[in-house]
Amino acid sequence: MKIHFIGIGGIGISGLAKYMRFSGHEVSGSDMKATHITQRLIDRGIKVFIGHDAANIPEGCDLVIHSAIIRDTNVEVVEAKNRGIEVLHRRDALLRILKEKKVYAVCGAHGKSTTTAILASIMSGSAIIGAESKDFGSNVRYDGSTDVMLFEADESDGSFLNSNPYCSIVTNAEPEHMEYYHYNIDEFHNAYRRFVEMAPIRVINAEDPFMATLECEAIRLYPSQDITNIRYTLIDDEPYTRFTLKNMGEFEVWGFGEHIAMDASLAILAAAQTMSIAAIRANILHFKGIKKRFDVIFKGSDRVIIDDYAHHPTEIKATMESLKIYAELKGFKRIIAIWQPHKYSRTIDNLDAFVECFEGCAELVILPVWAASEEAREIDFIGRFGHYDLTMSDKLHRAGDTIETMIGDAVVKTYDHDLIVGFGAGDLTYQLRGTK
Repeated sequence: MKIHFIGIGGIGISGLAKYMRFSGHEVSGSDMKATHITQRLIDRGIKVFIGHDAANIPEGCDLVIHSAIIRDTNVEVVEAKNRGIEVLHRRDALLRILKEKKVYAVCGAHGKSTTTAILASIMSGSAIIGAESKDFGSNVRYDGSTDVMLFEADESDGSFLNSNPYCSIVTNAEPEHMEYYHYNIDEFHNAYRRFVEMAPIRVINAEDPFMATLECEAIRLYPSQDITNIRYTLIDDEPYTRFTLKNMGEFEVWGFGEHIAMDASLAILAAAQTMSIAAIRANILHFKGIKKRFDVIFKGSDRVIIDDYAHHPTEIKATMESLKIYAELKGFKRIIAIWQPHKYSRTIDNLDAFVECFEGCAELVILPVWAASEEAREIDFIGRFGHYDLTMSDKLHRAGDTIETMIGDAVVKTYDHDLIVGFGAGDLTYQLRGTK
């Protein structure tokens, strides 16, 4: 088929585009701006247009797939429909792409990318992840020799219900993206229930308050009981967690924290349905983290810079606990937290929790909200976060191996010591790395 993707620069839609390209289809796409994601697509032989234009739809196109943020009024959507080309939302395209696959689908408000990436390091098969696995240097791996698909399922737009799960894996069901569920907790929980029950094999975190209420047959992980002897170590300045899982013995996985041990344990329990424990124990060592999750982007004797995708208070709090472990092992006395709030709606809905989740940092830098197409709303950051050693900044500048905070073109502070970490899902990752 000849398939065109609108919004191809998004991590989710780019994954589908790469997978379909690897599957032998002719793929093109468009996005509003050039990024490292669009360049990676070009490097893989996919034609990418910057900007939306009716002329971008190729002659002989069989199918157009678009991301969640693309509206029906988009010029390429309108052009495709005028030409009689089938147009599918990414959510609906999943039904077709995954229907013949043996899908290990991982879902949850937190930890689903990490759990999927760990599972992809353990098991053979194709993989589509919402982040780049350092194991294979991409968010997609293609394996045409098997129908196994290791897939990060997204609850934010209900698309996890279209993932055709053979094995449903749930890290947690904390309420998030409630605008999609009309702020109706029953509607949200019912979606999770359907996701779990539609799979013949289910692996769940049974200490999640909602998951604990499910009565269906499932492989249940009770982290506080089943995961023991947690220990942390640094290997070449990289973080590793060692733990014992049930009666399966000891495992070692990249990363720090109880949440890492839990994510790894869910992946282990899912893989153990078809693999030996010895093979799992060996393969999990291939996992080297995922880009933008506790991503150590500079290591020096007097400073370390870490890029972290955490953009919900629960995620930030978990990462802060990992940072405290890392700082202690490295001998750092101070943690400098740089936060780019993601979406006005999320920030306001969780403001009380955001105020508390940075506890333990020596300084807090707050950047402008990454709006993600939302209308701007007033938030009193100085008033609410004033108990921290607070700096408000317009942007960051990477100067060599140091981080500078900026107001306009003026440097406010320079950070060239200590443990420096950036939290956010916007363009903060590029500011920290000094790239576009």
